[in-house]
Amino acid sequence: MQKKKAPERKQSAYAAAGVDIDEMERGLARIKADVRSTKTPSVLSDIGRFGGLFRSPGADRILVASTDGVGTKLKVAHMAGVHDTVGEDLVNHCVNDILTQGATPLFFLDYLGTAKLDARVFAEVISGFCRGCRRNGLALLGGETAEMPGLYPADGEYDVCGTIVGEVSRRDLVTGEDIREGDMLVGLPSTGLQTNGYSLARKLVFETAGKKLSDLVPGTRTTFQKALLAVHGSFLKPVLAVRGVGVRIRGMAHITGGGLVDNVPRMLPKGVDAVFDCSAWKVPPIFRFFRETGDIDPLEMYRVFNMGVGYVICVAPRDLARTMEALEAARARPVVVGQIASGRGRTRLENME
Repeated sequence: MQKKKAPERKQSAYAAAGVDIDEMERGLARIKADVRSTKTPSVLSDIGRFGGLFRSPGADRILVASTDGVGTKLKVAHMAGVHDTVGEDLVNHCVNDILTQGATPLFFLDYLGTAKLDARVFAEVISGFCRGCRRNGLALLGGETAEMPGLYPADGEYDVCGTIVGEVSRRDLVTGEDIREGDMLVGLPSTGLQTNGYSLARKLVFETAGKKLSDLVPGTRTTFQKALLAVHGSFLKPVLAVRGVGVRIRGMAHITGGGLVDNVPRMLPKGVDAVFDCSAWKVPPIFRFFRETGDIDPLEMYRVFNMGVGYVICVAPRDLARTMEALEAARARPVVVGQIASGRGRTRLENME
């Protein structure tokens, strides 16, 4: 007797309209163990609730929060078919932002929006979030995934953003108000473009120069894919190393969109300028390629890109030696990049290439 064929499963009306709930559930099933691996002792809930629960940090503690995205670096990730780094980029970016005020991270919330969800790609993106959270000692407390046909391009592209919450004691809050003339500026090297300047970078690489991801960056053995997708590094451990030797950090700046020109003034009080000696560090080859390819004015380069300096720490002259020793012990490769001078709360760049 012949067995009857099982009836074919009918596609749901919602899936036919572009939203596949089953694919979403498959994606969530893949990430559950990864997300649980970020759990810290202060997490009071499990994945799947409508809201994440986290223990209050207690009296005399200030919460510091920030939200950000990865920008058009996502376009490069999509071109390369590499999706497990952008989540880590975003976690580290957010960690660095709240770190400038002395805060250590507590938990992170993620958002992913797409026209059509691919469970494999979704799992890879979340794996990057989880890796970033584990490395920074914070919990991925919750998030949202939205499938919205017609709002995003229908070719598999997606957008991500994240929100971070950290804590700092009132005593350790870094405001920049203590910065004085004569203070020293220490730069920590970036790992590449970090997460800004990609709209211009993509135009220069793929349109102006006609390069492919597999081509080598001139003067290096690194492909454009590796250079453009280099993970935005976290500066948490180096900063904690400085604090661990008893140095009172007077100000910090995360060098993102706006470069040294626009980000450093965010830590300055009125009456002083941050003066950088641009010959103090070697500008990475990728930035030299951008400038030559686009014939870009040097000042614009220092506003669009980090030019090799990912983070700036301001300390009193008496604390410089201890700061450098702590950073070198943390393998942060610090460079003295400038000094605070009398001024009007601006960045001044000297010896630009």
